[in-house]
Amino acid sequence: MNDQPHLRLNTGANMPALGFGTFAIKPEDTRAAVRTAIETGYRLIDTAANYKNEAEVGQAIADSGLDRGELFVTTKLWIEDYGHEHALRGFEASMEALSLEYIDLYLLHWPLPMDFERTIAAFNALEPALISGRIRALGVSNFNPEHLDELSHHTDVVPAVNQVELSPLLSQRVVKAANASRGIITEAWSPIGGQKRFGDVLRNSSIASIAEKHGKTPIQVVLRWHIQQGNVVIPRSINPDHIASNFDVFGFALTDSEMRAIDGMNINERGGPDPETFDVAAYQKILASRS
Repeated sequence: MNDQPHLRLNTGANMPALGFGTFAIKPEDTRAAVRTAIETGYRLIDTAANYKNEAEVGQAIADSGLDRGELFVTTKLWIEDYGHEHALRGFEASMEALSLEYIDLYLLHWPLPMDFERTIAAFNALEPALISGRIRALGVSNFNPEHLDELSHHTDVVPAVNQVELSPLLSQRVVKAANASRGIITEAWSPIGGQKRFGDVLRNSSIASIAEKHGKTPIQVVLRWHIQQGNVVIPRSINPDHIASNFDVFGFALTDSEMRAIDGMNINERGGPDPETFDVAAYQKILASRS
């Protein structure tokens, strides 16, 4: 548990390389899933205002009995809360829901390039909470290099983390290079390939062969690929066996040739929304398509 790798943020904080994601976990399932994850050994827990399960994440953290400093908690400001005053209210709502005195990493959830002034205003509004310690690290999510460039023109704070969709099918090499050049850590969501291509990744012959060689599952191989790249990765599950299996990725290492084989799967295909076009209207369309 204690020998899992950590990545040092530009704030000096140490962030676990492997965390537990809670996207699309129903509120009624969240408390038990997060509690199981913490008992398994996860110390990074990722949620968001838009996931509607922050309160249950906070309850699971309280259940754990761990000292607050042993956990690294991430949540995110939703796009409808962008702008200065809205961002402050959104942050306070998350703090109240989580019942925490501080948040380890607070992210702007999407860049909103169609209304980037409100994005900038939200980021700037949160800087005092970073200075006071109520936010230990301030970052972004789904930002492309040009979004990072534009943000840098209006703030002195360099984001600590950029959480983006990243999998063997979407390697995000340009984004990763842009992050690295700025001292920003890359964090991967949908790390296996997303709902659309999850099965394609797991059935890939190269991954299947590597998994058999190491006596691991294909998912464990992909998570290991992320960790050896230097990504933070946040798989999710409500199945206790899967939660445990996803954490069991520290006792083996992929060879350079195995890493290259997985690198070669990249087809630059997204499973989630495009940051260049995602906004409130696009989100409403997604919701309507699911109903």
